[in-house]
Amino acid sequence: MKLIIAVIQPHRLEQVKEELYKEDVNLITVSEVLGHGRQKGVTEVYRGVKETGNLLRKIRLEIAVNEDFVERTISAITRGAKTGKTGDGKIFIMDLPGCVRIRTGERGSEAIG
Repeated sequence: MKLIIAVIQPHRLEQVKEELYKEDVNLITVSEVLGHGRQKGVTEVYRGVKETGNLLRKIRLEIAVNEDFVERTISAITRGAKTGKTGDGKIFIMDLPGCVRIRTGERGSEAIG
């Protein structure tokens, strides 16, 4: 089992969800977060004064999948989130040692579905 965490642009969320659904990946958690990467935020000029915003709005997806869904989940996120510009986001893949479905008490791969 793996936990896939993706940080993407907010305006790409619908495209990413569509791509995930095509791959039968339906169990996702979505959070609005703030952060920045190498670009360290944005610089704008307001009334002739340069202002730097350090943190940008991002979307964080958390998706628990069984081993046979890892590559198709990564591919779906990449297809939906990629614009080819700086700030498209990152995908992190982490080992998931356990999972419990609260309603039934199922554990492991069966709990993920």
